[in-house]
Order: sequence, then structure tokens, then C-alpha cells
Amino acid sequence: MKPAAVAVIGGGVMGASVAYHLAARGTRDVVILDRAARPGAGSTGRATGGYRAQYGTAINVRLSLLTRAKLLRFTDETGVDPGYVPAGYLWLAGSEAEMAALEAGRRVQHAEGLHEAAAVSPEEISRINPALGLDGIVGGAFCPSDGFIRPLGILEGYLAAAGRLGVRTERDVEVVGLRRSARGITEVETSRGGIAVEAVVNAAGAWAAQVAAMAGVALPVTPLRRQIVPTAPTNVLPAGMPMTIWAGDGFHLRVRDGRVLLLWPSPGKPGEPFSTEVEPAWMDAVTAMAHARIPVLRDVPVDRAASWAGLYEMSPDKHAILGPAPGCPNFYLINGSSGHGVMHAPALGQLLAEIICDGQARTLDVRCLAPDRFERGQPIPVAELL
Repeated sequence: MKPAAVAVIGGGVMGASVAYHLAARGTRDVVILDRAARPGAGSTGRATGGYRAQYGTAINVRLSLLTRAKLLRFTDETGVDPGYVPAGYLWLAGSEAEMAALEAGRRVQHAEGLHEAAAVSPEEISRINPALGLDGIVGGAFCPSDGFIRPLGILEGYLAAAGRLGVRTERDVEVVGLRRSARGITEVETSRGGIAVEAVVNAAGAWAAQVAAMAGVALPVTPLRRQIVPTAPTNVLPAGMPMTIWAGDGFHLRVRDGRVLLLWPSPGKPGEPFSTEVEPAWMDAVTAMAHARIPVLRDVPVDRAASWAGLYEMSPDKHAILGPAPGCPNFYLINGSSGHGVMHAPALGQLLAEIICDGQARTLDVRCLAPDRFERGQPIPVAELL
């Protein structure tokens, strides 16, 4: 295989974003190595497509606001519609403690410029989403500029724009090893042979720790399954309904492509961390939740055969890991987004390109995301609920 200035391991939305932003900065000979035979076969194609800036930590709010600015010019930049629809995110609180946690997050959001995020009463919730049963709901939070995106549209846009700038994508190729010298990674060993490189980007998502181990780097990223079951096609809820989330247990739903997607966080399959099996008992439980909380869904069957699951890439503090790996300065990490990968990929790809090209990120201060923060005992404090 041809030598490359930068090899990006992983052809999902994160890898595509990095490759595009490197090429846009003038980096030549960038190659994306994707073990899948087609775009979107990994976690990107399994994402539900939510976008929000309602987070409880300043860095995540900043990443979302940078992403939103990029989404608004994405079509002009890449030629593809990213599908950004500001339908809103509606958080529902079942206790005063949950309301206090949402309020704490809102203080952070307002400090970072997300002034449209607001507290809402049960009466206002009924106006925003009339289909909800409000038993036990004491209030909530709403941000109208949150909403939805098209994960595969963003992937398509970055791949197309990167290709026009000379990035090549090698599909159906497995990375089997990384060769190191005193200066760092010198060669990527693949199922089709070796590639001499000047730098490597680990954008392998839930599989990032295994890739890092090939370089002798310990990366604290683990997979976490997320299951989704859609209803049968229905129009009982409007297409523009906001993403609606019960803060206490994380049950949430949205309308997509004429169906209602039902989601509820659950543990992965014991002993099989990479399993994407959807469990029948989970489908029963989430369906019962939906019927109890959204009465209009009681007569709408779920489509069990159309259910699916994907894998989050979790870091210990549920925040991205961004920058050069400790002890291996030409091995760059863009991992651990913990369920926020698709929505933050535009921002993180730009920021890592700045780190690679300039030695530091210039658009945002992302030193808190440095890969060595866990070794230094400085993880980002995890915000409650958000």
C-alpha cells in the first residue's frame, strides 16, 4: 500500500471528520483505513441522530456550539445536507432533586452562551409535547436549538469533501499492527500489507483500546451497548416532536422516518462487551414504559424485527479523549466521546486537525480533554443527569 503522511484508523464519522479537516488545512497523503466494506457499517450507521447543547459541563457545551456553527454551514462546505433540524430537546424531571440537577446544568449552559435553554413547568411541557402523560412530572428543561442530525449525511459529506481534497479511503482493510521506533509509529500493518506513515489517528470508536494496544498505549475506552426498538409506521406523534427524555431513568423517544424510536439505557451483555444483540426482555420493558408515559402509543405495535443496537465508546469521565498519546507523540487519539461522538465529530475533527498541524487546538481550549488527564488524576467531573 502507498505511504501516507497521516493514516486515520476508522472510517466512521469521526475518522472522516479528521481526514477532511486535515486535508482542508493542506495536509496531503491522508488515508482512511476502514475495515468495513461500505460507509456507515459501524456505530455511525446505528446512531439515532440527536443533537444537543444541553450539557452539564462547559467543554461539552462548547463542543456542541462549535458543532452547531459548523452544521449551519455544512452544506456549503461539503455539498451534503447534515439534516440539522432544531426541534428541541425536552428533559422531564420527576423530583425536585432532578429539577435542581437540570438547573445546575442550565447555569453552565447560560455561562457558555446557550441562553435559549430554559426551565419549563408542567403546563409548558404540555404545550411543547401534548402527547405526554405528566403523572409524576414536576417540571423540566427545554432548548429549542437542540434537535436532530443525519449521522450518515454528515459521514457522506465529510467523505465526499475529503475525497475532493485528495484523501483516499481504503475499505475492507483490517489494521493488524502498528510498528514503533523511538520517534513513534512508523508503519501501519494491515491485511493488505504495510503503510509507512508520519502520523496515525486512532478513530476506531468502541474498538479504540485494541488499536491503541497495538502501539503499546493503554487507552481507557470501553464499549457500551445501546438498544433501540422502533414502532410500526405511525403518525400519532408529529415528525417535529422534540427529543423527549425522562431525566430520572434516561428513557427517551423521538420520531424518525415515520416511526417512533424508543430508547432506554441498559447494561451490556455480560461477558460479551461488543455484543449488539437486542434482548427481548429489554424490548418488553421499554415498550411498557412507552405505553405508560405516552398514551397515544398504546395502540401502536413495536416492530421487534426492525430493532437494533450500537456501541458507545465510553471513557472514565464520559468525555472525549483528544490529542497525542502519552509516550507516543505521533499517535493521535480522538476517542471516548461516550455517546456524543456523532454530534461532536465536526468539532472534534477540526480541533484534532489543529493539534496535528499547529501543535495545539486554536478554536477552543481543549486541554481538559488531554489523554493523560487520568494518569494525572484530573478527570473531568461528571455532571449529574446531563
